[in-house]
Amino acid sequence: MAKYECVIGLEVHIELRTKTKIFCDCPADHGGDPNTRCCPVCMGMPGTLPVLNKQVVDFAARAGMMLNCEIAHFSKMDRKNYFYPDLPKAYQISQLDHPLCEHGYIDVNVNGEEKRIGITRIHIEEDAGKLVHTDYGSGADCNRCGVPLIEIVSEPDIRTAAQARAYLERLRELIRWVGVSDCQMETGSMRCDVNLSIRPVGDTKLYTRTEIKNLNSLKHIVAAIDAEKARQIDETEAGRELVQETRRYDPEKDKTYSMRVKENANDYRYFPDPDLVPIILTDEDHARLRAMIPDLPEERLAKYINEYKLPEATAKTLCDEPKLANLYQAAADTVKQPKLLANLMLADADAGSIPAEVWAELTNLCADGKINRSAPAKLLEAYREKGGEIAVLVKELGLEQVQDTGLLNAVADEVIAANPKAVADYKAGKEAAIKALMGQVMKRTKGAANPQEATELLKEKLAKL
Repeated sequence: MAKYECVIGLEVHIELRTKTKIFCDCPADHGGDPNTRCCPVCMGMPGTLPVLNKQVVDFAARAGMMLNCEIAHFSKMDRKNYFYPDLPKAYQISQLDHPLCEHGYIDVNVNGEEKRIGITRIHIEEDAGKLVHTDYGSGADCNRCGVPLIEIVSEPDIRTAAQARAYLERLRELIRWVGVSDCQMETGSMRCDVNLSIRPVGDTKLYTRTEIKNLNSLKHIVAAIDAEKARQIDETEAGRELVQETRRYDPEKDKTYSMRVKENANDYRYFPDPDLVPIILTDEDHARLRAMIPDLPEERLAKYINEYKLPEATAKTLCDEPKLANLYQAAADTVKQPKLLANLMLADADAGSIPAEVWAELTNLCADGKINRSAPAKLLEAYREKGGEIAVLVKELGLEQVQDTGLLNAVADEVIAANPKAVADYKAGKEAAIKALMGQVMKRTKGAANPQEATELLKEKLAKL
C-alpha cells in the first residue's frame, strides 16, 4: 500500500432548497405518495415546455460564491441523452461547456496540515426519479424528477480518504451556511460519486480511473475509497489492466463491484437545449447575490466569542445551525445583552419560528427588568398561539415586573416582619434563608417583583437589623 497513492476527484450532487422544481411549479420537497408530485413538464411529455426557475440560478450562484468560484455572465442549459429508466423523457437537462460556476476551491485541515482542494465547476441540472423494487415487481416514482440540483466537481487534488471526508464536511458546512440546501445525506439531498485512480508515490501522471456511484454517507465514502484503492493495487500488482468503469460499493461485503463500462462525454450526445434561453447574469446581478453571502462560520464564531462575549460552547451551538445563527445575528445588534439573547433562544425548542424582532424585544424587556426571566416562555407560548404585539401580551398576561420602589419596600418590610425564623437564620450565616424570604416576596407580588432588585433590597434591610 505504501508504494501507491490515490488520485481522487469528487462529484457531489446537492438538491437546492427551492419551493418548486427547476422547470415547473411542482413542489420540490421530499415525500408524497409515488407520482403525486410530478406533471407533464417535469416528466418531459411531448408538447410541454420547460421554464427555468430563477431562484435555482440565484441559489447555484450563491453556492459558487461561497466556494470561491467565478460566476459566469453567460451560461446555458444542455441536453444529456442517456437511458434513464426513472426519467421518462430519456434525457437530462444539465450544463456542459458553459457551466454557471468555475475555478473555485475549499481549504481544509487534515491532521494539522492545510490543504487547498480545487473546484473545477458547479453546474445546474435536474434530478431523476427513482426506481422502487418490491417482491411483486419494480416501479418508477417520478416525484423527484425535475428537483433542482447543483453538481460540484472537484479537481483531482484529494489523496486520502481522510482528505475526502474533510472536503465533504467543509463543503456541507458552507452550503448549509449560505442557506441553499440542507445537505442531508440520509435523505439524498447530498450524494457523492468518487472518481479514483492509483499511481506510484512520486509519479505525476494520471492513470485509469473508476467511478463509485451514489454514496450517501461519509462512513461509506471513506470505506469505499479504502476498498477501491486496495482493489486497484491488487489488480496492478497482479499485472492485470484496470479499465475505466462505473462501480458500486457494497458496505456489507466492504467491496466495490462493476456496474458498467464508464461512458465519456461523447456517449451522452450533448447539445444545447432548444427550449431554454441562455442564462445571463449582469454585474448588478452579481452584486445583488454577493450581498447575500454571509460571513464564514469561523468568522461568525469569533465574533460571538470576542464581541458578544458568549461562552465558546454557546457560540458553537448557535453556529452549528445556520438558520439559528442567522436569526441570532439579526437580533443581536439591537439588544443590550447578546448573551441573554443567546440563552433565551437556546432554551426554546423551536426558536426558528419566532421573528428576530420578537427575540430582540423579549431580550430587552428582560434586560431592562420589565419582565422576569421566567416570563419569555409564557410570552412565546402566547405569541405562537395568537400572535400580536409583545408589549400587549405582557399586559394581558400580567407579566410586568414591579417598578414601584415604594411598593417593593413595603412588601420587603412585611416579609421580614412575618418571617422571624428565616431572618434569624440569615443573620446566623445561613445564606439559603434569603431564598425563603425571596419566595415570599414573589408570592406577595404574584411573581411581578424583579428577583435581583428584591434580593438586594432584602439584604440591605437585613444588614441594618
